[in-house]
Amino acid sequence: MGDGQHRSHLDLARKHLERVQAAWDEPTDWVDLTLYGFYCLENAIVAAAEALGLPIKHTHPAKADAARRLHVEHGLPDVSELLAKLNEARKAVAYGDVDRPDLSAEDVAVALEHYVDCVAGLVEP
Repeated sequence: MGDGQHRSHLDLARKHLERVQAAWDEPTDWVDLTLYGFYCLENAIVAAAEALGLPIKHTHPAKADAARRLHVEHGLPDVSELLAKLNEARKAVAYGDVDRPDLSAEDVAVALEHYVDCVAGLVEP
């Protein structure tokens, strides 16, 4: 992918991060936090993978695999477990038929901000 494509994924991650940062405080808006947190993380992973020339399929499992690979091969934080928890939490608040994982809203917001910053360090000169 060209330079603009991974930058557009990073831009989307940042926009989603803004929604997460607005949602985490008390009372936590779990719908926005989980939905936009999940999308933020997926877009950041795609931005990093594309910036490094790693092939990535646009499926949830492929993005989790890419997150692990980005961690092992390129030193980014391992967010694969957070991605899975956010996906489960997103389903829990959207559908109500699964239990929401035990997450700290503030910890999620902090972890997402840190990851987006790390990806920005790769994508932006």
